[in-house]
Amino acid sequence: MTVFTSPSFDNHELVSFASDPASGLRAIIAVHNTNLGAAVGGCRFFDYASDDEALEDVLRLSRGMTYKSALAGLPMGGGKSVIIGNPKTQKTPALLHAMGRFLNSLGGKYITAEDSGTGVADMRTIGEVTPYISGVGNMDRFGGDPSPYTAYGVYCGILAAVKHKTGRDSVADLTVAVQGAGAVGRFLIQRLIEDGAKVLMADISEENLKAATAMGAAAVSPEDILSVPADVLSPCAMGAVINDRTLGLINAGIIAGGANNQLAEVRHGEMLQQRGILYAPDFVINAGGIIAIHHQQTGSDEARATAHVEEIGGTLSRIFQRAEAEQATTGAVAERMAEAIFGSAVKPDAVKTAQC
Repeated sequence: MTVFTSPSFDNHELVSFASDPASGLRAIIAVHNTNLGAAVGGCRFFDYASDDEALEDVLRLSRGMTYKSALAGLPMGGGKSVIIGNPKTQKTPALLHAMGRFLNSLGGKYITAEDSGTGVADMRTIGEVTPYISGVGNMDRFGGDPSPYTAYGVYCGILAAVKHKTGRDSVADLTVAVQGAGAVGRFLIQRLIEDGAKVLMADISEENLKAATAMGAAAVSPEDILSVPADVLSPCAMGAVINDRTLGLINAGIIAGGANNQLAEVRHGEMLQQRGILYAPDFVINAGGIIAIHHQQTGSDEARATAHVEEIGGTLSRIFQRAEAEQATTGAVAERMAEAIFGSAVKPDAVKTAQC
């Protein structure tokens, strides 16, 4: 498979590959669209089964970032990067420095931040050789980590979905099944439990399981988490969890989670609609992290960032209402709304916008 024949290629502006044998770096950066500003998106470090799988992931993720930033009202374009390998065994300062040099080669067209397999410390290491990083600011108690903001945005989105579906104003006494208790999932679980929800959760990490159960979540097996009876299913792990194999198993009326690209294909959103399941488009509900990064870049504070994240609930409510009125899927409505924003924008000077 080549870039142009990939089913996920969507007129991306740039797809760049890097190999550094000395450090072991093998990475891809994809810039989807910079009409609103320099492309911003996390750096995922993952042990992909194949190079084709890595390419598909970075293309899909970068496209999602364009739509995410547009609907969040951010002056940012969409991009993403992936490092191919096992972050637990292959991550070294030399490899991260090589990634920084890769970023420099794009001259500010793309700015990276944390994602699955990378954290604040990794961004700081990459930042030793490049200015094109974010997610390391100290504007709040999280030390620059955008994950708590992603989780808070998902929480706000769950409230909006529950309100639209049931008329309820809280998650108290509702059952929420959370798939994944990592950086985003654990903050979401904590907030849901504090608000009186019954949380079922699954994770392949024993460490994450222990942390979640200590907060009061009940553990179920990863094989069962999608099919347990619940009011809300919240996928907070990897993408494509809603697919031909799993869709018929879902036993929840709402899907609202932090994972990117939850639908394996567009038609799965149509199938959810046919089943009467309300789907919160992932690129809308999980925008809290990129919102936090924007506020770090602009020198804002925690209160302003939090207030901006809370707008996710209102955006989703408008999407739900419009989808219902038009008898369209929530994903299709959200994409049209985003395209109206970034599609009509006049492209700025991306390099100047990128300085952070």
